[in-house]
Amino acid sequence: MIKRILVALDSDLDTQTATTCAIEIARRYDAEVNGLTVIDRERIESSARGGGIGSFYYAQKLRERLTEESRETAQAIMRDFSAAMEGSGVRYGVHSEEGVPFERIVEDMKYHDLLIMGKDPHFFYAHPDKDTNTVARVVKNTIAATLVVGPSYDPVKKVLFAYDGSNAAARTIQEFMHLSPFGIDIEIEILSIFHRKDEEEADLLLTLMKEYVLSYGFGSKVTKIDSSSPAQEIIEHANKIGANLLVAGAHSASAIKRVAFGSTTSRLIEQCPVPLFVDN
Repeated sequence: MIKRILVALDSDLDTQTATTCAIEIARRYDAEVNGLTVIDRERIESSARGGGIGSFYYAQKLRERLTEESRETAQAIMRDFSAAMEGSGVRYGVHSEEGVPFERIVEDMKYHDLLIMGKDPHFFYAHPDKDTNTVARVVKNTIAATLVVGPSYDPVKKVLFAYDGSNAAARTIQEFMHLSPFGIDIEIEILSIFHRKDEEEADLLLTLMKEYVLSYGFGSKVTKIDSSSPAQEIIEHANKIGANLLVAGAHSASAIKRVAFGSTTSRLIEQCPVPLFVDN
């Protein structure tokens, strides 16, 4: 069950998708949706830094201008969010904070069941073309499930679980089953990518996870693929079966943009054409 949803608001199309998705889930559970904008003070300070003593005045003026531009953009984003929520029949709130985006988002996640955010957010509102690595940092430090969306969204009817037996993958599937964000009218397929001699282990993993999913009343199809390129196979299989959502664990071993995810999850974030439900 879900009662509170946090939407990280940005100036790109992903935010519109995130808001639409949040409304759909909130209606199912009579949940509250809260929108959050974050003024990236760290980036503002970094952009205004530099030069000698004589440049202090100009740096201060630049800092003030970037801060004002960012605040104005944040206000416009919040107005757009409020307009989208007004006719939805869903309870909502919206607020703005200043600081390091991923830290502010993670702090607010302590009081929400689910975070929904775009796959490529740019919280340096004064220069929205600059990447802030927020997705990676959020998932690395998350205490709640995160739904990462792109610019387009279809109602979720077919879900693909990518399962490799890892703790992160198992926890993510467990959290998805507990929250059941898209209700019970969904098809589930469990995919395991094995390589060479690991086929028996893949069979066992699929059997155990199929039984777990069944305990929640969901039937599921299982598929195994022999490949040394798990991310590519997962993406291709999601396309092949027409999945509307991918459920995969986040691994903190290596790095998407040198910050958080394992290499497979990194590629899924960047290239998967459907929303990604992930937990750490």
